[in-house]
Amino acid sequence: MSPRKSDSRDRMILSAAALLREYGASATSVDRVLAHSGAPRGSVYHHFPGGRAQLIDEAVALAGDFIAVLIDAGMQADDPVEAVDAFFGLWRDRLVDSGFRAGCPIVAVAVETNDDAPQLARSAATVFARWQEALAALFLRHGLTEARSRRLGAFIIAAVEGAVIMCRAEQSTVPIEAAAAEIHDLLVHTLRDSPSAGSGPRS
Repeated sequence: MSPRKSDSRDRMILSAAALLREYGASATSVDRVLAHSGAPRGSVYHHFPGGRAQLIDEAVALAGDFIAVLIDAGMQADDPVEAVDAFFGLWRDRLVDSGFRAGCPIVAVAVETNDDAPQLARSAATVFARWQEALAALFLRHGLTEARSRRLGAFIIAAVEGAVIMCRAEQSTVPIEAAAAEIHDLLVHTLRDSPSAGSGPRS
């Protein structure tokens, strides 16, 4: 039974996100998305009047939402260290399961110039900011200052993304395991030594 035509928009966005992870933004063409998704060619400008740029923009938003939901779930954890460990574990599993082919679609967009679609870089920046804010809120809730929480949020996102790139290049999980271990120790000491640890967030 063939997919309903009404599914073609979602399938194209999912396919664009998957292709961004493996091939990068410049290689994620409309033709490649159509081939990957099986969507009819006529559906492109019906669902995405802005063309390829709109399609990639929505794929970036979808990927950003997926990770943000996981971070938000970690917000409920009693132990923020375990939540961050799980965040690194997610990326490690994605790398291994894809044979080190799947990276981060947000990075794929951010590292390319996209002169013809500058909104893509802005969308990537918005996603990174959202992830950082979610992590900062987690640390703030567990007693760190707002400034320290924001720095740690930015540092963790930078460490994860850099480690993912290195893992793909080396075809190894060593970089992300090293980054995860160092950040685990950093958080243990930071949260333990915080003057307000155990008494809730402070400004």
